[in-house]
Amino acid sequence: MALDHTAVLLLELGALVVGLSLLAGLAARLDLPAVPLYLVAGLALGQGGLVAPTESEAFLATAAEVGVLLLLLSLGLEFSAEELVGTLRRQAPVGGLDLVLNGVPGVVAGLLLGLGPAGALALGGVTYISSSGVVAKALRDLGRLGNRETPAVLGVLVIEDLAMAVYLPVLTVVVTGAGLLAGLGVVAVAVGVVTVVLVVALRHGPRLTRLLPVRPELLTLAVVGLTLLVAGIAEAAQVSAAVGAFLVGVAVSGDVADKVRDLLAPLRDLFAAVFFVWFGIGIDPTSLLPVLAPAAVLAAVTAATKVATGWVAAGREGVGPRGRLRAGTALVPRGEFSIVVAGLAAPALGAAGAVLAALSACYVLLLAVGGPLLMRVSDPVADRLRLGAHRARGVT
Repeated sequence: MALDHTAVLLLELGALVVGLSLLAGLAARLDLPAVPLYLVAGLALGQGGLVAPTESEAFLATAAEVGVLLLLLSLGLEFSAEELVGTLRRQAPVGGLDLVLNGVPGVVAGLLLGLGPAGALALGGVTYISSSGVVAKALRDLGRLGNRETPAVLGVLVIEDLAMAVYLPVLTVVVTGAGLLAGLGVVAVAVGVVTVVLVVALRHGPRLTRLLPVRPELLTLAVVGLTLLVAGIAEAAQVSAAVGAFLVGVAVSGDVADKVRDLLAPLRDLFAAVFFVWFGIGIDPTSLLPVLAPAAVLAAVTAATKVATGWVAAGREGVGPRGRLRAGTALVPRGEFSIVVAGLAAPALGAAGAVLAALSACYVLLLAVGGPLLMRVSDPVADRLRLGAHRARGVT
């Protein structure tokens, strides 16, 4: 009996969601973040995997986009506009350090691998930016959103996302050979949109919050709708849609923010899980092996430089060594933005683009899986280092 489109769609979605619930339960039983299991499940469902979705592909792509936005909205709800601006001011110098420590290794690796200047610039972007989605999910899973080092982590993430508003138009100009004036125009629009949204959130956030409805279902619809609208405007201006969603969360303040956070939690968890699976589906497992060695070296180097970045950032917030190591490991995961950067540049670079795409996918997978695991072991490592230092000083 042949099944129609709707039946196949529902069967695929139902099987996927049931599978995700089993993986989440397994992760909880093993006391591990669920993200690595979601990514591996995506690999099994993508090109070259065990089985691929057919009728549900378009729905999953859209749901994955919504998942990222809900993760960043939830992240923004944890902070007020004043806290965000204060953190950005304190962490601005770390933003420059982050760019040098984590962008330069990618550029150097790109030149050594023969990707050319444009490919090297793209690989620098791939290694520079941490995954806001993976980091937000891992922080929540590990119960670290309220930790002292978390504002430093978020400050670095927001600076990176804002830097993308400038970087992506510049990369487009370089790989396509478009005119300089056109590129500068796009950059100006992107910076202007971010500034306007941030000023509105800072000056009128409480007033906008009072306009939101009180009833739970109306409040949920209003906040989700507003988030999608602002994210769409940001995307249209070639600013990260994730930044738009994050700023909506920042603009919602007080008790309403707590209420929205509770209301959105089930929705966020469902769509975020789909996002991580979809990310894995986009990677062909057979393309990973030939570039595994250079990707592993690059991942090891830039994991260390991200730990250094987080260590410095948390130090500026007055956090102790244990929290500074937590902040460093929290910044290690790479994800959606790195894939976007590679996907933007690869089609225009010919054979070098194919290498760039496979290398970026392998690199991202290594750090998207390894990053949350490093976060998990950061406390025991910090305790061992502290104990070793005490013994070296003869302290018992």
